[in-house]
Amino acid sequence: MPRLSEDTRARRREHILRSAWACFSRDGFHAASMDDVIAATGVSSSAVYRYFRSKEELIDATVEVGLGLVRDIFDRILEARPTPGPAETLATIVDELRDRTEHPDYDLSKIAMQTWAEALRRPPLRERTRALYAETQERLAELAARWKDDGRLPAHAEPEAAAAVIFALMHGLIVCRHMADDVSADTLVRGLSALGAGVAGERPAKD
Repeated sequence: MPRLSEDTRARRREHILRSAWACFSRDGFHAASMDDVIAATGVSSSAVYRYFRSKEELIDATVEVGLGLVRDIFDRILEARPTPGPAETLATIVDELRDRTEHPDYDLSKIAMQTWAEALRRPPLRERTRALYAETQERLAELAARWKDDGRLPAHAEPEAAAAVIFALMHGLIVCRHMADDVSADTLVRGLSALGAGVAGERPAKD
């Protein structure tokens, strides 16, 4: 039997992974079984196990892809010229979340929520998640520093604090998507503007 090319192997691996996402979106990490995944792929069990030896490996690969997609959002924003401003960045985040939910077979935002619970259960996965999230926050801080340099944030703004707010908003949007109501980019901008003005009015003067 001829050896598979690297491209073919990559496509097969991705097919198996996306089939797993369909099962995870529908049933969750723990209710979905390897038999469910194998059935969803339409290939033999030996073919599936050639790429992923266990459901845990499928979950780990899923987490890696999902967190990488989040990090990539800000890589693209940082590469753009001119650098998108805060309102445009919030709109991009909202659009990206919508894109994650619109695939007919799976919803990566639902899988993201499962990832948080799985990371709490498994310390090695939690550490990997924390490391990838730290990379994301570094990119956000770099973005906020550019906004400050461009005069889009006030002179006293702390890029790391601005990054923390955007990071928290991203995950709050996912919770709202599934547990409350969707929040539009316009609502985020108006709400943040109002809160910023309110917080600025209460901010004690520095020595």
